[in-house]
Amino acid sequence: MTSLPDDTTLTHAGLDARGAGRVLIIACGALAREILAVRDAHGWTHLDLTCLPAILHNHPEKIVGAVRNAVHAHRDAYQSIFVAYADCGTGGLLEAACAEMGVEMIAGPHCYSFFEGNDAFAQRDEITAFYLTDFLARQFDAFVWKPLGLERHPDLREMYFGHYEKLVYQAQTDDPKLTEIAQRCADRLGLAFERRFTGYGDLEWQMGIWAGPKG
Repeated sequence: MTSLPDDTTLTHAGLDARGAGRVLIIACGALAREILAVRDAHGWTHLDLTCLPAILHNHPEKIVGAVRNAVHAHRDAYQSIFVAYADCGTGGLLEAACAEMGVEMIAGPHCYSFFEGNDAFAQRDEITAFYLTDFLARQFDAFVWKPLGLERHPDLREMYFGHYEKLVYQAQTDDPKLTEIAQRCADRLGLAFERRFTGYGDLEWQMGIWAGPKG
């Protein structure tokens, strides 16, 4: 079983590839624990993982360049490379870059969609829902509260979140402590709370395809 990477490291530095496998997944740092859990559960030891800093979640304009650099840096060392990012606010630019480089990426507009399952998520009408995953629940202050300046100006909460009605916590794991944390996040934002257990959704299915016959 792979030891779980530290959230702070994943947020700011990402995760280096260990170079032990034949297939490389380039992912957002916010997905590292989930990808490692799926890989280890299925025994896909031929899959390696490298992660870009999760804080790029707040800077989608930087994602395409960072993914390009990662693909070029690792292309010669691996038989296959896959990208575990959805569109993630790049407006189709990441999909175009991956097609140009000949690497496959996971489908969907964002991780909230593929965790729930893209087909199921597309059928929901939740434009007034704010989403958290396990990682974002743990890192709520670093990714939401502080970047929006709410620790200094709590009066801005209504401006940012006044059009939302609920916080949906998409739980990848059945962890009561994380559920409590997510509930407190909803309270801080003044939103109703809903916990929705998604597991790994389309991420697990997609990794099975990437793993190939070894899976």
